[in-house]
Amino acid sequence: MTDNEIIKLIIEGKKEYFRILVERYQKKIFTTLVGFLHNTEDANDLTQDVFIKAFQSLRSFRGDAQFSTWIYRITINAAINKTRKSGIFKYFRQYELEHEHDKSDADENPESVLIKKENRKLIRKALNRLPDKQKTAFILSKYNELSQKEIAAIMHTSESAVESLIHRAKVNLQQNLHLFNKKVKT
Repeated sequence: MTDNEIIKLIIEGKKEYFRILVERYQKKIFTTLVGFLHNTEDANDLTQDVFIKAFQSLRSFRGDAQFSTWIYRITINAAINKTRKSGIFKYFRQYELEHEHDKSDADENPESVLIKKENRKLIRKALNRLPDKQKTAFILSKYNELSQKEIAAIMHTSESAVESLIHRAKVNLQQNLHLFNKKVKT
């Protein structure tokens, strides 16, 4: 069954079919939100909110774009609003607390574990300093492995603009990481 066929059934009153859309997109939405929020608990909560909003707004889905594009737009708007309202540094700390004892770190020496944690922290900090559009394009590209065409549809822009946003995001990330590393060394 296609997304549009499922949506038609839901609009006709067969609300139980929404579960199929949730199952199809839940992992992708969650991954996107973790990329923005760096906190699995908040990403879980916001994932539920995104699906509630999508369900409530389903009648407004015109079918001009794919359902996946439409729900990604809802997701990105929710993520940006959440990070603006909540103060992003709260999420850095929470993420660090949640991942202090990663299983992958269990067999490594303490120095390697510390270096990895610091690098992850710096990368998240650099990522969150990006402008919203760059951050969105980068997260959809790297976390969700979407094509530039898919990202362009989600962001209502051209593929060349997406390519430029991703390139600028990489450059800015490198510059931010370089700045952070200089600060750490001094």
